[in-house]
Amino acid sequence: MTTEVRRLRNYINGEFRDAADGRTIDVINPVTEEVYATSPLSGQADVDAAMDAAAAAFPAWRDATPAERQKALLKIADAFEERAEDLIAAESENTGKPLELTRTEEVPPMVDQIRFFAGAARLLEGRSAGEYMEGLTSIIRREPVGVCAQVAPWNYPMMMAVWKFAPALAAGNTVVIKPSDTTPASTVLIAEIIGQILPKGVFNVICGDRDTGRAMVEHPTPAMASITGSVRAGMQVAESASKDVKRVHLELGGKAPVVVFEDTDIAKAVEGISVAGYFNAGQDCTAATRVLVHESIHDEFVTALAKAAADTKTGQPDDEDVLYGPLNNANQLKQVSGFIERLPAHAKVEAGGHRVGDKGYFYAPTVVSGLKQDDEIIQNEVFGPVITVQKFTDEAQAVEYANGVEYALASSVWTKDHARAMRMSKNLDFGCVWINTHIPLVAEMPHGGFKKSGYGKDLSAYGFEDYTRIKHVMTSLDG
Repeated sequence: MTTEVRRLRNYINGEFRDAADGRTIDVINPVTEEVYATSPLSGQADVDAAMDAAAAAFPAWRDATPAERQKALLKIADAFEERAEDLIAAESENTGKPLELTRTEEVPPMVDQIRFFAGAARLLEGRSAGEYMEGLTSIIRREPVGVCAQVAPWNYPMMMAVWKFAPALAAGNTVVIKPSDTTPASTVLIAEIIGQILPKGVFNVICGDRDTGRAMVEHPTPAMASITGSVRAGMQVAESASKDVKRVHLELGGKAPVVVFEDTDIAKAVEGISVAGYFNAGQDCTAATRVLVHESIHDEFVTALAKAAADTKTGQPDDEDVLYGPLNNANQLKQVSGFIERLPAHAKVEAGGHRVGDKGYFYAPTVVSGLKQDDEIIQNEVFGPVITVQKFTDEAQAVEYANGVEYALASSVWTKDHARAMRMSKNLDFGCVWINTHIPLVAEMPHGGFKKSGYGKDLSAYGFEDYTRIKHVMTSLDG
């Protein structure tokens, strides 16, 4: 039986279109390794058309009242709920994710986040107007920046699309968004849903590869470029955007330290850390990947974590017992496997460390111990279901090891000592510090890092403000 290959199309100025030159990319289902769709390989003509549409739509959308923008976003949230099963199916085919976990862990937060930004549309604030010079009154205006070029990643295609378009649209910007070339299906479906609600040109989707994304960032029209992706991709975007001084929003890699002190409830910590490390096959920039354990409980903790890994299941999307599905693509499977194959002699694989099955990009839940701070697997992002374990002797060394990488996105501390938790939260150089938990996110709180994890915030009022610009208006009181 031959599976029908679907044709995905760009969404530009309110209509679906093939790439102008007809080029396409095969889209692979990571569970079956089979082509399930073709996607446009968009070129300069497609980018030009999308940017022209967004620019033409911007004045009217900018001038829409906050109440009107809020109403549109609330309709989008309602439509996402109504089409939830379609979105879940598309996302699972994109990524191989478990259907039930996508239903419970992704769609509800996405809908909530859209509704949060719908409310934020009506809460833009500035400093009080006042006379800071005699005879003159100053006021502050917050305005949308303009057209936003946005590039979403393949690990959470739907949710990251929401993180990008919802604050941008709420603030009055128009959007051209590009999904990853390996996961375009759910974003194209989002365009179908949103297209029934927004004026044409306000929201546009173009599919393509790295060159397509580069053409978007280098295009003269966008006032802002936003990307969630690798450090390398972020550096390229920042360099390209600098040529015409575009505003840049970068959410890049992570290497989250998980600091476990000797007073921790080991069973509770292992349960939370294993889920936070293996969820979504570890393909999460905030994943609990790098565990630092006090030497006094190190051996007991490693034994418990290895057992948790052995009890963690990966498998088919319709299996409700699995925690995660396959890695996203063949290159990612090769990358994760390479880290394990190159482990130094002093490292020990306590669990996993191998591919699962011979079809699909599945990889076993893995625990590696005996590692040193300068080992490759400690310093670089694996982005797979691999948790490393190091031991530390005291709080100072824990901070040194935790901060001793180039990433600075997320971290967690596990201890019953409140004062220690507060000291660690101060000294850990990461955009987020969780205490006795790891990975929960809420729409009201910011997500974003420091160092090579990028700059700018997603979610929260801070993320919303990133999509606005500040204008000072001063008027004479003399008429």
